[in-house]
Amino acid sequence: MLRNILLALVGAVVAMTGISSTTVQVAADEQFIPMLVYRTGPYAPSGIPVANGFRDYYTMINNRDGGINGVKVTFEECETEYNTKLGVECYEKLKNKGSTGASLVNPFSTGITYQLIPKASVDEVPILSMGYGRTAAADGRVFKWVFNFPTTYWSQASAFIRYVAQQEGGESKLKGKKIAHVYHNSAYGKEANPTLKALASKYGYELILLAVDHPGQEQKATWLQIRRAKPDWVFMSGWGVMNQVAVKEAASIKYPMDHFVGNWWSGSDADVVPAAAGAKGYKSATFHSPRSDYPVHKDIMKHVYGGDQSKAKSNSFGEVLYNRAVVNAMFAVEAIRTAQGKFGKRALKGSEVRWGLENLNLTEARLKEIGMEGFTKPVKVSCKDHETGGPIIIQQWDGSKWNIVSDWISPIREVVRPMVEKAAAAYAAENKITPRSC
Repeated sequence: MLRNILLALVGAVVAMTGISSTTVQVAADEQFIPMLVYRTGPYAPSGIPVANGFRDYYTMINNRDGGINGVKVTFEECETEYNTKLGVECYEKLKNKGSTGASLVNPFSTGITYQLIPKASVDEVPILSMGYGRTAAADGRVFKWVFNFPTTYWSQASAFIRYVAQQEGGESKLKGKKIAHVYHNSAYGKEANPTLKALASKYGYELILLAVDHPGQEQKATWLQIRRAKPDWVFMSGWGVMNQVAVKEAASIKYPMDHFVGNWWSGSDADVVPAAAGAKGYKSATFHSPRSDYPVHKDIMKHVYGGDQSKAKSNSFGEVLYNRAVVNAMFAVEAIRTAQGKFGKRALKGSEVRWGLENLNLTEARLKEIGMEGFTKPVKVSCKDHETGGPIIIQQWDGSKWNIVSDWISPIREVVRPMVEKAAAAYAAENKITPRSC
């Protein structure tokens, strides 16, 4: 009885504030999810809407549904500042919390993901690095504990090249074109390079690689090189303040913005608003809609903010990265729900949630049931394929909002998947891992 009263009080507080960055002591029927966030530092413009999206979706699940089949979701934020060392410390601090330990971890940093991969199998905490992290982890035979669905950096890079080919009039038209990749000089930023190099050999375009050092506030030299080289297309793998600086610099040299395409971490509101009119026409990849009028948004507005649109807007409600975190949190919740179908409607251990991630089959019908029909694409994960090779779509900034301007574009799977399997096999050999049979 006392426990029920306590849960009701907690739910009331969350409903009034829309904020729950820490958690009460986790009870037996509560599913704990650590939240590695970065609300401070040069990456805060990207990190804040992400943190708010996670928080609001989990809060909505509790307030609207009473949790996942009656099991409350509890969570706790730990500030990483997008720093790998701090991220690992946060993980160690939170991994054993709750009655069953961490359900899964969303590092939301490729650098942190790389460091946590060896720990996942030891700690039995699955990693959900949705659309980031180590691309080779798409091979579930080697990376049993890591999931990067619905798609990866290598798939995204190949779909970008396919998009360029469509715009240029066919793959044969890529020969002789110049394509520049402006990338964050980190494990994250470099992830797309192997694919872009392989496709340059296949299609005959000239690839120009331009690294931008952390945090990316100084890019004059980079964009002077672009002005001299005059690439036909620019692709960007940026994050945080680097993106808005790049968009401003591109506008300052009058680069044609409709030929400047960011990856899905370089296409948020914070990346374009600071450049004002100069950002108009800029594009980016995505794997979900930029709109905020889906039933799931209405449920968050009602059950988290009590209809207070001003408060919701101040918490980045409906922005691109907020939406992305809502999709990510939904994947986590649906994986837990899937696992409950096998192990029971109770708080689950990380090993049980891992099974749910690997057996997730998110259909169009299920997306409709949870208010996300048309918001993102269905996902079906398997033992062998932890990525699913999902398609991307291109969005464009019109000066005030993002609009979808392409059809869904499939990755060049026949190039990417063999690269994934080769990289995974090399990792297995280096780390003395015997791949599973799937």
